[in-house]
Amino acid sequence: MHAAKPLPNYLLQRYQGWKATSYSENRAWYRRLATEGQRPRAMVISCCDSRVHVTSIFGADQGEFFIHRNIANLVPPYEPDGDHHGTSAAVEYAVTHLKVAHLIVLGHSSCGGVQGCIDMCEGRAPELEEKTSFIGRWMDILRARYQQVADIADPQEKARIFEKTAVLTSLDNLMTFPFVAEAVESGELSLHGLWTDIGEGGLDYFDPNSQSFKPV
Repeated sequence: MHAAKPLPNYLLQRYQGWKATSYSENRAWYRRLATEGQRPRAMVISCCDSRVHVTSIFGADQGEFFIHRNIANLVPPYEPDGDHHGTSAAVEYAVTHLKVAHLIVLGHSSCGGVQGCIDMCEGRAPELEEKTSFIGRWMDILRARYQQVADIADPQEKARIFEKTAVLTSLDNLMTFPFVAEAVESGELSLHGLWTDIGEGGLDYFDPNSQSFKPV
């Protein structure tokens, strides 16, 4: 017996409103997407955080972005070990099948995952140290870089810099995937690192020339 229940009424009402307006007014476009398949220009790897709305930030239409979300927008290193790898599978599909031209890693302010990693590294989150913690083991991807921010006294500055470090960690790990490195080296794919300030609506990009984040 499955534990699933019917959708809440407010979601049903929102769906019915969407079907009667947005879908009805753009029916030909939706049918074209369904029959011709997706051809996104870019893949965006962002955080699961509900406050990060990728399509709104860039004003994107349906079918424009291939989006993968996980805790703290992290990409693990290339590990073809036969285990389950949701993020790696999404990257593989985007690069080798969809042939996206751009791969964007988008971090954000007040990231709970990054803060959890800081707390774990500073001994304030013993529950994340448990082998049974999916969050803790996922944040191990970033944990090795904690020493880069360990000496920063201000908690907000530390978190902000570590959030951007998470973006750079993902970019570095992406280049460990042979098919990503090959596409980048051939000029078929470009990687981009971004960080958004939720409260201010700001957007910073990683400038490879200065090796720093700059405001857009």
